Amino acid sequence: MLKDITLGQYFPGDTLAHRLDPRTKLLATILYIIAIFLAKGPIAYGVLILTLIVSVRISRVGAKALFRGLKPVLFIIAFTAVLNLFYTPGTVIAQLWIFHVTREGVITAIAMMLRISLLIMGTFLLTYTTSPIRLTDGLESLLGPLKKLGVPVHELAMMMSIALRFIPTLIEETDKIMSAQRARGADFESGNLLQRAKALIPLLVPLFVSAFRRADELATAMECRCYHGGEGRTKLHVLRYETRDYLALAFYAALCAAMIALKKIF
Repeated sequence: MLKDITLGQYFPGDTLAHRLDPRTKLLATILYIIAIFLAKGPIAYGVLILTLIVSVRISRVGAKALFRGLKPVLFIIAFTAVLNLFYTPGTVIAQLWIFHVTREGVITAIAMMLRISLLIMGTFLLTYTTSPIRLTDGLESLLGPLKKLGVPVHELAMMMSIALRFIPTLIEETDKIMSAQRARGADFESGNLLQRAKALIPLLVPLFVSAFRRADELATAMECRCYHGGEGRTKLHVLRYETRDYLALAFYAALCAAMIALKKIF
């Protein structure tokens, strides 16, 4: 299960998706999320699915990586679908004990499953095609106007980037600790909920110790390299918008406009 968590991983490549400006990909992801929440009806969701398929094909990341990333949240997706299935009022089409299945509930459950899945896969595609360094630069550039209000933009962008970067590392560390605990007879799967929670204590303690040790080592390394925030720092690669960036933003802006139009029509 831990190996299925792919958030924060970066797949190097030289595709069009990798060459896009990180600011473009951040804004495109935001526009895609807005389009997801504006979508209504099968045609709208069909357009969103087609857009995701084309984006995946362009990035050459592979659909398997995206679907693997969905595995840890399958329970949340299924639970949300069940709640909408049984608790949405409307025309009753079936009855299971005291629960009523309505036509509107089926439609809402399918829509919620698609919405959450597209949201997660679209967000994962951003981290798959953008390195943590470029993601930091993009966030800092987009949040730049907040510097005038005294917001520590560089530090915030750096913390978000470091957090994403260390998610795969912590997952790998957790997997190693779990394997070591299992070799010593630990059981993380049997028993009731309380017993499973107690079984996680020998796992969480060394994981927190390892995380704090890595954080201390990272802070020491940054101090040794004379890191004192973003003031006066220059960049090796200066971000510049190109024609492909404007075209990508125009496409996703048009996608949002299309979702609004389809919502009014249907």
